[in-house]
Amino acid sequence: MPARDGRAATLSVLSLLGVTLVWGWTFVIVKDAVARIPVLDFLAWRFLVAALVMVLARPASLRRLDRRGVAHGLGLGALLGGGYVAQTFGLSIGTPAGVSGFLTGMAVVFTPIFGGLLLRRRIGPVAWLAVLLATAGLALTSLRGVSFGAGEAITLVCAACFGLHVVGLSVWSPRDDPYALAVVQIATVGVVCLALAAGAGLSAPAPRVLAVPPDAAVWLALAVTSILATAVGYLVQTWAQRHVSPTRTAVVLTMEPVFAALAAVLYGEPLGWATAVGGAMVLAAMYLVELDPRRAPETGVERLGP
Repeated sequence: MPARDGRAATLSVLSLLGVTLVWGWTFVIVKDAVARIPVLDFLAWRFLVAALVMVLARPASLRRLDRRGVAHGLGLGALLGGGYVAQTFGLSIGTPAGVSGFLTGMAVVFTPIFGGLLLRRRIGPVAWLAVLLATAGLALTSLRGVSFGAGEAITLVCAACFGLHVVGLSVWSPRDDPYALAVVQIATVGVVCLALAAGAGLSAPAPRVLAVPPDAAVWLALAVTSILATAVGYLVQTWAQRHVSPTRTAVVLTMEPVFAALAAVLYGEPLGWATAVGGAMVLAAMYLVELDPRRAPETGVERLGP
């Protein structure tokens, strides 16, 4: 790999790591907020506000996408929105939060599988070892008992959606303007969540009005998640995946629940041995995938759809 590409890949990994730090920290904020506003309403506000802010910041950005780029953004946004909705419904029908976090993190397993099937890219043994190590670390960090039912099955659909999103973004982000692609993705998620929130999760007899954040704390959570975690976070991910392979990205993103656990410790929860060991295993997985001398070049466009 040329030195310039290597520096771009390293910067991309560090940027993704920063994004996972923000996402993990916002778990504490979101947990308090959704106790006072329906989850789908909060998600609709979060993504629609983020898209609006991005459009207002750069009004001409969408002109940089052709029809194919718009289609890519819609497809990626549908996968991202499907992941969030599946996770939300899994939680709503009884999936414990820790199990949900672990199953969502299983995207680290789905990503190389989908990458191998769709991109015909061979995943080396070191990368698979990193995936298994990250999965074991996630289990230690997140699980406090094991169960499997309808909620868990739906949450696995969430992980599959996120895995496909990572693969698709790695292919399409080098082709399209990252800012415009991020806007379309984020707006699509907002529309998906708005449609489901308006139907009260498809169970209401008639559409309802989107719930307004009830107090300053929820507005603050909305501002932080919209601007920092969503607008900035997904823009950074869209740019970073121009330089980083899907498997490498997925392993880095497994740091999100680790950072979430550390944030909870800072807010007064005890740090158990399982969380500490699990976090160390995820860090070791990152170290493995970074040092793999046989890692394929990070850039290059594979065939995936139009």
